[in-house]
Amino acid sequence: MEHPHPPRDLRLLPKAHLHLHFTGSMRPGTLLELADKYGIHLPDALRGGEPPKLRATDERGWFRFQRLYDAARSCLREPEDIVRLVREAAEEDVRDGSGWLEIQVDPTSYAPRLGGLIPALEIILDAVDSASRETGLGMRVIVAANRMKHPLDARTLARLAVRFADRGVIGFGLSNDERRGMARDFDRAFAIAREGGLLAAPHGGELTGPASVRDCLDDLGAARIGHGVRAAEDPRLLRRLAERGVTCEVCPASNVALGVYEKPEQVPLRTLYEAGVPMALGADDPLLFGSRLAAQYEFARAHHGFTDEELAELARQSVRGSAAPEDVRAKLLAGVDEWLGS
Repeated sequence: MEHPHPPRDLRLLPKAHLHLHFTGSMRPGTLLELADKYGIHLPDALRGGEPPKLRATDERGWFRFQRLYDAARSCLREPEDIVRLVREAAEEDVRDGSGWLEIQVDPTSYAPRLGGLIPALEIILDAVDSASRETGLGMRVIVAANRMKHPLDARTLARLAVRFADRGVIGFGLSNDERRGMARDFDRAFAIAREGGLLAAPHGGELTGPASVRDCLDDLGAARIGHGVRAAEDPRLLRRLAERGVTCEVCPASNVALGVYEKPEQVPLRTLYEAGVPMALGADDPLLFGSRLAAQYEFARAHHGFTDEELAELARQSVRGSAAPEDVRAKLLAGVDEWLGS
């Protein structure tokens, strides 16, 4: 008689992490230490040791989420804080089985304290380089423009990102509230990034519906979509994503924390998976949502009944959707097969 296989440890499953925001990757304990170091008064929601109660489906909820994020960001003041943040993010990822991390950052936010936009990006890229060497984790950077700022700012950022393509920048993103600002306002910035060989990975289909994902494809030439879950509401769009092999960077715990879906069961992981849309599960902002990379795979197992075979396939999709070089991909994909065979 067959014994059922005990569930395999998801932290040992090799995977790639394609959706992690810079400040949002911070350990809660590090945030408290930095706040003390600089005498910064943090909102109670960030001091409690518990993830804050969030909702972003109304303007006030999103504003509050942004305010907490900005408060956390204000604790990063010196190059050494950046170095620490990046090293700890890498250590957390390694512990969760990640072999490749693409961390997303808008260097504009750090520029005033770090001596300007170019020095800020150089400090970030140097930190990524040394964290990668110290931990053995492959690490690259996605430079993200802010949707709430002027499209000309995004162009400046795109040119800068392209200039640093040989120093570890592999992609260009667009984050913040997708209910503001049309995707097409940023088409020039994305054209600059794509012409410079960067991967286009804007956010879409999180706080607004399928149309925002279509806009990312049509107007920004997106090769990947940050979130993209709301594409599940449009079968034709799902077919298009599947046929083009556009990877959606799905962050299930984040979706529930921000009220995009009320319950874990409602996140349309199965719908996307069965439509053949490639997914890369991501943690988004662990500092605010309370869970890291392996927990997203646990989410798929616990709430959506994903089998180990299916979880292995999700891990493969994350690797295939990444900008990792061929040798890194091959090693991770072989590791996934080994995990399944264990």
